[in-house]
Amino acid sequence: MSDESTEVVLSLDELFSLSRDVLMRHGASPAHADAISRVIVQGQRDECHSHGLYRLLGCVRSIRSGKVDPRAEPTLRDLAPGVLSVDANYGFSLLAFETGLPRLAEKARSQGLAAMAIKRCFHFSALWPEVEAIAALGLVGLAMNPSHSWVAPEGGKRPVFGTNPIAFAWPRPDGDPFVFDFATSAIARGDIELHAREGKPIPEHWAFDRDGAPTTDARAALDGAMRTFGGHKGSALAAMVELLAGALIGDLTSMESQAFDAGAGASPCHGELVIAIDPRRFLGDDAADGHARAERLFDAVTGQGARLPSQRRFEARARSERDGVRIPGALYRDVLAL
Repeated sequence: MSDESTEVVLSLDELFSLSRDVLMRHGASPAHADAISRVIVQGQRDECHSHGLYRLLGCVRSIRSGKVDPRAEPTLRDLAPGVLSVDANYGFSLLAFETGLPRLAEKARSQGLAAMAIKRCFHFSALWPEVEAIAALGLVGLAMNPSHSWVAPEGGKRPVFGTNPIAFAWPRPDGDPFVFDFATSAIARGDIELHAREGKPIPEHWAFDRDGAPTTDARAALDGAMRTFGGHKGSALAAMVELLAGALIGDLTSMESQAFDAGAGASPCHGELVIAIDPRRFLGDDAADGHARAERLFDAVTGQGARLPSQRRFEARARSERDGVRIPGALYRDVLAL
C-alpha cells in the first residue's frame, strides 16, 4: 500500500473482495455482487478508470434510489431458434447477461447467428467484458445499448440520445481477441464525471453547457448536453442504437429511460442487444482460412506501427495482473465509507 493521500495498491483478489463486500452490505444478492464485482475488477485491471472501482459508487447510489432490485433473478425466454430474451426484472444487467450467455452460445452454434435481448435492466458498465466473454467461446460478439438522454444530436444542443456504446469482439486463434468498445458520444460520461470529481477541465468539443454553448467546465457539461463523436456519423450510429437496442426489442429509448428515472439518480434503465455469430457455421471447413485472412488484416495494421483497438488495455491488464491496481486515495476512502 502506498501513501493513502495519493494511491492505494490492491491485488485483483483484494479489489474483488472489496467490491463484493460493499455490494452485499447494501443489499445485493451474492449472485449480483459476484457478477458486478467481476466487471468492476476487469475495468480497473485494464486501467479503464471510469469503468472500474469508480462505478461502485454509482451502483450503491442506484440501489439506494429504490429503482434497482439488487436481488432480482433474471428469467429466460426463447423467442425463436435464433432469438433469446432475458428479463432482468429491474436488476442490474450483468447477472442477466451471465444467465443468458450459455443459451445464446448454444443458439449461435445451432443457427450460425443468434441475438439476445436483455430487457428491464439497469446498466452501468462497459460492454467489452461481455463481447470478450463471447469471443472466449470462439464466437464473434456484438453488443449495444442506449442509456439516459445525455447527448445532443449533431446540429442540435438538447439531449436526445444516450452515450449509446457499441462493442465488437473477434476471436483469434492465439492471444487476445480483436475488440473495440466505444461510446457514440464524444467521450464516455464517466470520463466527464471523473473530470468533474477531480476539478479538471474538459476539451471544448465534448459537450455544451445548459445554454447550448461549448464548455470546458465538466460540471457545466453534466448539466448540459454531451456531443456525439464524428459529427453526423456518430449521431446516426447513436440513433441506430436507440432503434436496435430500444424500439426493436421493446424496451426504453434513452429519453424514456431518463423519464423513468424521474430524478432518482440511478443507473440508466433500458435494454441491451447482444449478437453472437459462429464463424464455423459461416465458413464450415474453411474456418481456418477465414481466421488466417483476419490475421493478415491485423498484421497489415500492426506491421506499419499502427495500434489495434484494446492493445493498450491488454498491456495494462498484464501490468495489473503482475503488480496489482492503483486506486486514487480519495476514491478508496469513498468506497470504504460505503
